[in-house]
Amino acid sequence: MKAAAYGFLALHALALGLGLFGILIAIPYPELWTGDPHAAAFFAWALARGGSFGMVTGALAMFAWGVWAIGWRRTLIFAVIACVVSAAAELTGTKTGWPFGGYEYLTFLGAKIAGRVPYTIPLSWFYMGFAAYVLAAALIPPRAAGRSWQTILLGAWLLTGWDLVLDPSMAALPQIRFWEWHEHGPYFGMPLRNMFGWFATGFAFIALARAAWRSDIEARDLRLGVPFAVYVINIVWSMILAASAGLWAAALAPIVVCLVPAVFALRGQRSDRAMASASRTVSPTPSPR
Repeated sequence: MKAAAYGFLALHALALGLGLFGILIAIPYPELWTGDPHAAAFFAWALARGGSFGMVTGALAMFAWGVWAIGWRRTLIFAVIACVVSAAAELTGTKTGWPFGGYEYLTFLGAKIAGRVPYTIPLSWFYMGFAAYVLAAALIPPRAAGRSWQTILLGAWLLTGWDLVLDPSMAALPQIRFWEWHEHGPYFGMPLRNMFGWFATGFAFIALARAAWRSDIEARDLRLGVPFAVYVINIVWSMILAASAGLWAAALAPIVVCLVPAVFALRGQRSDRAMASASRTVSPTPSPR
């Protein structure tokens, strides 16, 4: 599963990279590729399937990593709960406006559940929520009071931090829009309850998964390269899009809210592993006779 996790991670990064190329270059400058039938066919496929392919490969990368790192049972529990809870929240949101605000998905993310929510959207909640929770578990000290709740809250916050840049960039791009808002709010045109909806949804499925596990993740004993890469790649992808739309405040906010904590989680985990490895290699001093 380790090889599968890194393979799907590479495909995920490739899909997001091609998405950036398509959004920032291919769509605004069609004269660069419309004259070549092969290029035209490729970009037609990319526009129709590229976004969903990126979310599927992200979910596969985190699922394979989870099976390798923490086992089938806990990974499957987290995936099922995350997808069911997030799908329910999205279906409620697109129908009633709660908990995120009034919005609707457009056509670029593929077929939709009940004609409202793309099937791949719950997968994105799963893989980013899982990555955020694992990084949060690496940030909270193992013996901290209330560690379980602290980890759940921090995981939901790291997931919500992604939305600080994701929603503004996705709704503001002039060349392509994945969803649109039907009400105006103070955060780059979005209602503030969108942030509450993100936090509440992430908190709900992370807390339910943790309750079903009946144990915490000891993330400092795990290799966090895949969760770290999945989380950071998606954050940076959204930051680039926000910057391209001129939303500099949204583009820069994740540096402090998302990227710095992620780096500290990875560095702290590697430091702990190095110290543990060093302590195992130190031979005991022989006692005098």
